[in-house]
Amino acid sequence: MSLQNVGRATRSEYEGPALAPEGRLGKGLLQDEPLIFERGRFDMTGVDFDLEGETLDESDLAGLTRASPPALPGLSEPETVRHYVRLSQRNHAIDLALYPLGSCTMKHNPRLNERMARLAGFADLHPLQPISTVQGALQVMDELAHWLKTLTGMPAVALSPKAGAHGELCGLLAIRAALVARGDARTTVLTPSSAHGTNPATAALAGYQVQEIAQTADGRVDLGDLAAKLGPHVAAIMVTNPNTCGLFERDILEIARLTHAAGAFFYGDGANFNALVGRVRPADLGVDAMHINLHKTFSTPHGGGGPGAGPVVLSAELAPFAPTPFVVHGPNGLELVEETHGEAAQTLGRLCAFHGQMGMYVRALAYMMSHGADGLRQVAEDAVLNANYIKARLSGVMSAPFAEGPCMHEALFDETWLEGTGVTTLDFAKAMIDAGFHPMTMYFPLVVKGAMLIEPTETESRRELDRFCDALLELAAAAKAGDVDRFKSAPRHAPLARLDETQAARKPRLKWTPAET
Repeated sequence: MSLQNVGRATRSEYEGPALAPEGRLGKGLLQDEPLIFERGRFDMTGVDFDLEGETLDESDLAGLTRASPPALPGLSEPETVRHYVRLSQRNHAIDLALYPLGSCTMKHNPRLNERMARLAGFADLHPLQPISTVQGALQVMDELAHWLKTLTGMPAVALSPKAGAHGELCGLLAIRAALVARGDARTTVLTPSSAHGTNPATAALAGYQVQEIAQTADGRVDLGDLAAKLGPHVAAIMVTNPNTCGLFERDILEIARLTHAAGAFFYGDGANFNALVGRVRPADLGVDAMHINLHKTFSTPHGGGGPGAGPVVLSAELAPFAPTPFVVHGPNGLELVEETHGEAAQTLGRLCAFHGQMGMYVRALAYMMSHGADGLRQVAEDAVLNANYIKARLSGVMSAPFAEGPCMHEALFDETWLEGTGVTTLDFAKAMIDAGFHPMTMYFPLVVKGAMLIEPTETESRRELDRFCDALLELAAAAKAGDVDRFKSAPRHAPLARLDETQAARKPRLKWTPAET
């Protein structure tokens, strides 16, 4: 049977020419690996079945008998193991090198957290277990809620949102419920021009119109434009602080004052709380609601093998509208409130079928308890220090759009320094792969042309930061020396060469099917 590769981009479609005459045998110890359907055979299996004396009554299959064998690849056990090991070698991971994605906080996840999440009683919980059998899990959730409220200065927290964007929706729905309860339904949410893309998307999903706030020349919210756009129609403003340019909003207290004076709520995007944890409480900045990405600030994996967790802290005015379920102290221990009655019935209800992701809660609490309050403060300080170290080492060669003063937890560069070289931000990022590093975030925030956003996090040592900076400085020197071919053909040492990203995005091949024989 001849096979057609439909599951991935082929060299002839999305990729440049092969670099070596040996074709697809591999490069050194990094062996190329086709799809498992290409590797396996359909006329064999890696498992022996003893069918001697067995009979099958096809009437038991209710007419569902196959007309032909299933198109499942057959491999031996060594072949199967090697297939997945080779695939794993094609992934970049934080265990391999610094992961410099800006605005994403790809920090190291301590193995202690993973061990705790795998303890019996946490790893094998079922959401429908009797409450009396999950008291330990509820205690973890209660303790986690206490830490989050203490670190943010907020009186209430909803643990059930599954991710940051889900948390945004939770916060805006609570704001909408509070406005409706006071007979003051409003229509508009304001977002800065440098906002995360989820902010306007969430506001629209919650039923609001979105209006953009201008940015000043130094990368902050334009107070004049904000004041001009505030009014009785504005339900909330959504502000990320530090913002997506890696800068602290110096006028944050005035932003909150203007917002509250207009009768609106202040939603804080907590994606960058990693730069403030232990040093600044969002409640003291005037924030009414804020989601917290546990995978960014408190070291849980991105997704964690399933739903993530994006808890939302709420002010006293919004607390009654928090979603169910939530943990309370009852006469017989901790209880999970599934429904509310009376005054508490203001809750906006369920956001999801079950409460949340236990593995994420355990990992986050383990991280908090192992660091303590002083350690979490150091997390923020080291994250900011590392970003400023990178900014200082690279600024002599690479151009920073907001060069004056320090940055916060991420360093932002633009493409001005590449003018006249024939090399673009994308070219430079592709060449980073050949140097052994994952590219930084490219072309975001959108307010900076050719943006290169680098977030080293607090978990990188100075030695690792220097390895990263040395690689970027060597690439920068090559770009300025006119070695354009090196960048236009990059990556040359990755398992696959450079892809046509436009064609790959517009014509993705998501399914493998055998060719007709």
